[in-house]
Amino acid sequence: MIITLKKGAGDAQVESLKELLKTKNIEPRVWKGELETVIGCVGDIAHLDPGLIEALDVVENVQRIQEPFKAANRKFHPDDSVIDCSGAPVGGGRFAVIAGPCSVESEEQIVGVARDVKAAGATLLRGGAFKPRTSPYAFQGMGAEGLRLLSLAKRETGLPVVTELMDFKDIELFNDVDVIQIGARNMQNFNLLKEVGAFTKKPILLKRGMSATLQELLMSAEYVMASGNPNVILCERGIRTFETAMRNTLDLGVISVLHRLSHLPVVVDPSHATGHAWMVDSMAVAAAAAGADGLIIEVHNDPPHAKCDGAQSQTPAMFAKTMERIMKIRSVL
Repeated sequence: MIITLKKGAGDAQVESLKELLKTKNIEPRVWKGELETVIGCVGDIAHLDPGLIEALDVVENVQRIQEPFKAANRKFHPDDSVIDCSGAPVGGGRFAVIAGPCSVESEEQIVGVARDVKAAGATLLRGGAFKPRTSPYAFQGMGAEGLRLLSLAKRETGLPVVTELMDFKDIELFNDVDVIQIGARNMQNFNLLKEVGAFTKKPILLKRGMSATLQELLMSAEYVMASGNPNVILCERGIRTFETAMRNTLDLGVISVLHRLSHLPVVVDPSHATGHAWMVDSMAVAAAAAGADGLIIEVHNDPPHAKCDGAQSQTPAMFAKTMERIMKIRSVL
């Protein structure tokens, strides 16, 4: 349920209405925009009489919401959310580029790549310390040592760090991480989503599952937000289809749909979506033109010898050219 308040509603009136809702076991979430104040009601509203609320002097109107996601719903929060990633904003017209290797392999590699992507215009550094791999024999990441090297690259360049959390037991190791990524395979790991939602207010980069619908993605975001963390960034990284020419099928249409349904920022990962470094440039430019709030691109200093996903990783030189094209598209938009 959405309660829109009349213009000029005072703080005391808002607090009084919030207390009334709490007595009915409803959690009120207040959003104050430039033109109006909205209260979103989270909880079981089956026994809440809309007429009782609408009769209050401070209330303009009451609207029931049909969608199962509440906190992520644009009706709750009409303006775009801007997520602050340690000084790098994402959303609401602030475009972010997250770049770096699939996995951290050495100090020389991660620091060198961090310097290169920053010079090209990246605003955040990505790098995997813990890697979910289809094969148990594949490189699983450097773990805690990888996080230490990411922190070193952060100190060297000033770029905020984005890396994936696979198991909540490792959360204490993520103190110097700026954005916690929840990967596609964990998008519906609801216990993990609830734990990161309750434990931290750090931004959560939530990747769409390889076969997930948009409602399922938004409901996963809802788990994080309902647990207490409103700072969620949605990520489209391609879905599994019958096509075999690419690793996945990049679904750029979701950018428009998600922006219509939700106030959360939407970033696109053309590297995992295509699986081919030569495709990343065109798909990154297309995503920027389609209105994405940001990109996450894999960049490696020596892709043929990468321990993970070298085929889809751009070289620093390729990334620099892609950034030039992205900035031209952004300037036109």
